[in-house]
Amino acid sequence: MKVLVADSLSKEGIDIMKAVAEVDVKTGLKEAEIVAIIGNYEALVVRSQTQVTAPIIEAGKKLIIIGRAGVGVDNIDLEAATKRGILVVNAPTGNTISAAEHAIALMLAMARHIPNANFALKACKWERSKFTGTELRGKTLGIIGLGNVGSAVARRARAFEMKLIGYDPFVSQDHAKNLQIEIVSLERIYKEADFITLHVPLTPQSKDMIGEKELAMMKPTCRLINTARGGLINEEALAAALTGKKITGAAIDVFPQEPCTSSLLFGLENAIVTPHLGASTAEAQVMAASDVAEQIVDVFKGFPPKYAVNAPFIPPEMMSVLNPFMQVATKIGKLVSQLAEGQMNKLVIKYQGEITKYDTNAIKASVLGGLLGDISEQKVNMVNANLIASNRGLNVSEQKENTCENYASLITVSATTSSGTVEVAGTVLRNESHIVRVNSYWIDFVPTTGPFLFVDHKDRPGLIGAVGNITGEADVNISAMYVGRLKARGQALMILDLDEALPESAKKKLAAISDVFTAKAITF
Repeated sequence: MKVLVADSLSKEGIDIMKAVAEVDVKTGLKEAEIVAIIGNYEALVVRSQTQVTAPIIEAGKKLIIIGRAGVGVDNIDLEAATKRGILVVNAPTGNTISAAEHAIALMLAMARHIPNANFALKACKWERSKFTGTELRGKTLGIIGLGNVGSAVARRARAFEMKLIGYDPFVSQDHAKNLQIEIVSLERIYKEADFITLHVPLTPQSKDMIGEKELAMMKPTCRLINTARGGLINEEALAAALTGKKITGAAIDVFPQEPCTSSLLFGLENAIVTPHLGASTAEAQVMAASDVAEQIVDVFKGFPPKYAVNAPFIPPEMMSVLNPFMQVATKIGKLVSQLAEGQMNKLVIKYQGEITKYDTNAIKASVLGGLLGDISEQKVNMVNANLIASNRGLNVSEQKENTCENYASLITVSATTSSGTVEVAGTVLRNESHIVRVNSYWIDFVPTTGPFLFVDHKDRPGLIGAVGNITGEADVNISAMYVGRLKARGQALMILDLDEALPESAKKKLAAISDVFTAKAITF
């Protein structure tokens, strides 16, 4: 076996691979140069510099695995690799401790004014009274996102005798209890925390999750830390809050565009900025290289890798059957994630009918991908789905029934949370995804991108008209409406397929209608 290492890699990682393979280190190669030689190698290892393009993958006739010694895989064409049946692996936990320690370091630097005190003394100014700090002991730390890094921050913050509160709907209460974290709402974190640290991925939903409104909720003594992703905090709103002393300080390691050499924060005395140093430790680089190298060795020996980023190759004849069900499974997972309230702890996936004849691992991974995709640091697939769910304390089980009363095949997902149970069922009709049950309501609609509005209400004359009046006043067109009810004049569910999102003011009017219980905006 031969391995091509195309970017600089720690000696420890190279030595691990040399035990079972011939390793060539050739860095700084252009695409054409890699294409010319990659056909001789079974494995390719890169970091962030080398772009692993479709032509490189196509030329790698012997390639069975591509390793990325780091977290992100944006520089690898995953679709091309998967089509060729080439595994792509990364090292999602290699920088966990380094990132967590950097968040703690920034917290301490803010609490004790370390950067400003350093600059002042080097300018020959002895200003002890100006830099009076605050202890971490007894302070409340709000952790937003309790994945690998957020959990590691929590464990270290306990050593400082801090009170921990956290937000992450997709960890179980038991997992949070083990970390000694009280699960609370985002609003409570904003209002109560002395320090707030972010550890969530950047998605359309999390972009600018902290803006003017959220900053206004925070205590004047609050300090904010972001070592996760640039774009989670609105930079203009943060700069205004710091300038106006609405909050005491902020420490930012990540920026919307990087490299970043110009920012509103750079000139502010109460802002600490670092150039994306979360993973920049010698140990993290060794760990990432070793993690990837060990997975390459495992694959060479015939064992599955620990952190596969793409799903293993599925034969075309099987994929033609599974793919439509994987699509509806993803939609079901997305809907469950948006309907569920409270802390999730148990998930049951039930397969009925003809689909039970097939290996359902890919379908389960699709359910979990839809459920956790927007909040997990890792891409969820059939290799790592169980591991990601386990790390969040989620108990996932599957059930199969050969027969199905109403459909040829049916997939039902039941999520149990601290607030109750949410159940969604879906199937494939005419090669198209259909959601056919939401909780107790049998209802049939195609989960297009949306937006949708799910309205729980009491079935009574005039209510649908009242809803239509509000959407009409807001100049939002209803392209389709689906209604399910348990009994006449009993509890019912109305689903509106809208041409555009309903303004917040209109949603408030809708929720205020007599006999409307809840109104939730849903996107797929």
